[in-house]
Amino acid sequence: NVFSPVSGNRSSKTFKPKKNIPEGSHQYELLKHAEATLGSGNLRQAVMLPEGEDLNEWIAVNTVDFFNQINMLYGTITEFCTEVSCPVMSAGPRYEYHWADGTNIKKPIKCSAPKYIDYLMTWVQDQLDDETLFPSKIGVPFPKNFMSVAKTILKRLFRVYAHIYHQHFDSVMRLQEEAHLNTSFKHFIFFVQEFNLIDRRELAPLQELIEKLGSKDR
Repeated sequence: NVFSPVSGNRSSKTFKPKKNIPEGSHQYELLKHAEATLGSGNLRQAVMLPEGEDLNEWIAVNTVDFFNQINMLYGTITEFCTEVSCPVMSAGPRYEYHWADGTNIKKPIKCSAPKYIDYLMTWVQDQLDDETLFPSKIGVPFPKNFMSVAKTILKRLFRVYAHIYHQHFDSVMRLQEEAHLNTSFKHFIFFVQEFNLIDRRELAPLQELIEKLGSKDR
């Protein structure tokens, strides 16, 4: 029985602080609606824009929710995703990701998966916390570039799912988290397909899985 030294692993803790949607707000109501429809088990229906709702707001609420879900899922396997186990950020042998955010790091850098995911989640969190991009107050309009920002966020969050599936699925199985991961990913995929938010080429690392999830739900 080998004890792993307790280093900086945050296995039981969340990887990044959860992004809360203020209770009593319209976005909170939308989140509750989303959770209720998810409970019905029909994911295709659950992702559709509720009648009379603003598309940007629906995308914003769900993007925050996916950030929290992925945060939690990755948080369960951070101790297995290390500089040693994952020296590059990859999704199988054919896909490797280099990090750039366009502001602090303009030229893509090659880094380990934990470093990449830390950059990525910190970057997403900064976008979600920016009131000019993700207004939490009623009546504050979404910016003109909201859709392109949301697409970039979702494209990047997808890479965390792809890394978990390709490099850490055995750990996910050992932790008995696979049903949780599959449901979260399926919800994510149906959502981005419904509103055409991620380019098909970007989804290539998990194409087979995506087809399998889709065919079960026709």
